[in-house]
Amino acid sequence: MSEQRVPEQKPGPRRARSRHEQPGARRPLRERLTHPHPPKLSGPAKKALGWTGAVLAILAILVTILILIWDWNWFRGPLERVASARLHRQVTIAGDLNVNLWSWRPSATVDGISIANPTWAGQGKLGTIDRLRVRVRLIPLLWGKADIRVLAVERPNFSLLADDKGRKNWDFSDGREKKPMDLPPIQRFVIRDGQLRYLDTQRDIRFQGTINAREKLGADNRGFELAGKGTINGAPFRAEVVGGPLLNIERTKPYPFDVDLHAGRTYITARGAVPKPFDMGRFYMNATARGPDMAELFPLTGVALPNTPPYSLRGRLSRDGLVWRVDNLGGRVGDSDLSGDLSVDTGKERPFLKANLQSQSLDWDDLGALFGAAPKAGPGETVSPEQAAIARTMVAQQSLLPDAPLDVSRIRAMDADVSYSARSIRDTPVKLNSGSVRVRLDDGLLRANPLKLDLPRGEVTGYANLDARKATPVTDLDLRLTNSRIESLIPFQFQGAPALAGPVVGRAKLTGTGNSVHKAFASANGQVTVVSTGGEIRKAFAELAGVNVVKGLGLLNKKDTTPVRCAVANFQTTGGVMTANDIVFDTGPVLIAGKGAVNLDTERLDFRFRGHDKKFRLVRVLLPVTIKGPLMSPKLGVEPGAAIAQGGAAVGLGSLLSPLAAIFPFIDPGLAKDANCGALLAEAKAQGAPVGATTAKPLTAKR
Repeated sequence: MSEQRVPEQKPGPRRARSRHEQPGARRPLRERLTHPHPPKLSGPAKKALGWTGAVLAILAILVTILILIWDWNWFRGPLERVASARLHRQVTIAGDLNVNLWSWRPSATVDGISIANPTWAGQGKLGTIDRLRVRVRLIPLLWGKADIRVLAVERPNFSLLADDKGRKNWDFSDGREKKPMDLPPIQRFVIRDGQLRYLDTQRDIRFQGTINAREKLGADNRGFELAGKGTINGAPFRAEVVGGPLLNIERTKPYPFDVDLHAGRTYITARGAVPKPFDMGRFYMNATARGPDMAELFPLTGVALPNTPPYSLRGRLSRDGLVWRVDNLGGRVGDSDLSGDLSVDTGKERPFLKANLQSQSLDWDDLGALFGAAPKAGPGETVSPEQAAIARTMVAQQSLLPDAPLDVSRIRAMDADVSYSARSIRDTPVKLNSGSVRVRLDDGLLRANPLKLDLPRGEVTGYANLDARKATPVTDLDLRLTNSRIESLIPFQFQGAPALAGPVVGRAKLTGTGNSVHKAFASANGQVTVVSTGGEIRKAFAELAGVNVVKGLGLLNKKDTTPVRCAVANFQTTGGVMTANDIVFDTGPVLIAGKGAVNLDTERLDFRFRGHDKKFRLVRVLLPVTIKGPLMSPKLGVEPGAAIAQGGAAVGLGSLLSPLAAIFPFIDPGLAKDANCGALLAEAKAQGAPVGATTAKPLTAKR
């Protein structure tokens, strides 16, 4: 079969396009869709498009040129002015300022930062930083939140100063409310070759140390480190603070740290954490502290703690803003236990201490350190070498009142409200069961009120004030002894029975000036009165003293005891000398009268007593009895050369008892109604004594 060829078709003539027919209308659909013809622009549109392209091109060229020639150092001046205004002191930038804004994590580097001291601190510098580098996340920054990815500080060098007036050159508050440092979240914190110097002239602290926070991962990275040494009150001081690594810090994960401080013989160790890293206004740590005297913690804490024997304490120390707390405090102070809770609010004009403390068992001599004395220094006693030396000196000088000066500047430096109670008290000169006191300190005025000491029978209540607002401190006390017994206060016994027995009450109201306990009592004015409203005395009491006082006072009879109807000793105190012109001891057969004085400055006493037989006896010799010598070791004796033959009731009761009407209301408004003392007053009145009504005004202390 032969192949048929298709005749070749030649293109015919093109058909003329109608003027109404759009270009491309006859093109195939695929061609029209894939290769459309752009619409033609009019003349003005072409001109506008040309101008727009030209402007954009010029802007691109300008931005390129600006990036090539831009110098961020042009902003050093404005940045210095802003920083100076915020810190209230001159800030200068001597080096370069470089910023990288073209990133999702923009960064900046500042070289040669210098911060001047405030005017009062002199011409020196607060500190310098060789280089500060910071990188942040851009998105949080647009919403006003700083999320710092990197904060690197190279060779910071700071000199911190606190002067005698309590001013601090690092305090940027400018008199406004102080707030603890709270940095924004920092993922990576680097400190290289930091130097720190600290001088506190008020607390006498000098310190110089180094600060580092390595950025390397692995064994070489110990995290934050502050270490240095110096002196506190001339004694060596060493401090070391070590924190965890400062890499990949998470805001929700606590940041751990350890503290080790040695200041002389004071040792403080702690292990704690910052719940939210870089919020230094909140942290906690379990701490232990031991040392020879809690008063030596003042330079470290700023809290005016009292003098104490050697201590060893533990507790949970925490900070919440401007409030510091110690919870679950426990340990020992001297030979006494101590527990409780306390807090210190540093946001007030003066630090405010509030505490609730207790002791299950208080060793009485541990309180001596509070007043400048010292605990006992014998075997088994806890005492520092300095306190042992004080104890030896007081014993050698036969001194009862300590003369250690009180540092009133510490009392003026803080306020306080402290409650303390002791459930049991041991090793007391007078038997005590328990005690409690509330101490409030307000602007230099210290008030111990109420003060209470529980005896086996009766109690001592009242208050004591110390006004340290004046140049010379003033001490004012008012103590009452109520419902007590002589045998509890004077526990002398013979053959298992008390030598003296009977009820006793008293009151001491004194005011003195001086910066020590000795000086305050050596200048005291006021009144001290002791009254016994009945009881008995045993002859054996005098026999034990080694002197026949029983015979000298006319108490000798066939009975082993003789009743005491009423006994009164009233001391008017002026310039530290307690003078008693009317000491009355009324028994059934004999009236004993005495007088004398106690010099609180020299701490010596001198008394003379004489018995007056109420009935005439042919053979009777009454010998005056004397008590003389130091308060610590008085001597009891008689005056044989002053013997007086019995001449009947030669002395009138009225001359001895006339002042009693004013004495009793000073002790207790109801005391004069007692049967025995009331009978004594009635007897004096019957003999012509000018005894006034029992409602007479009480004698008051001089102020």
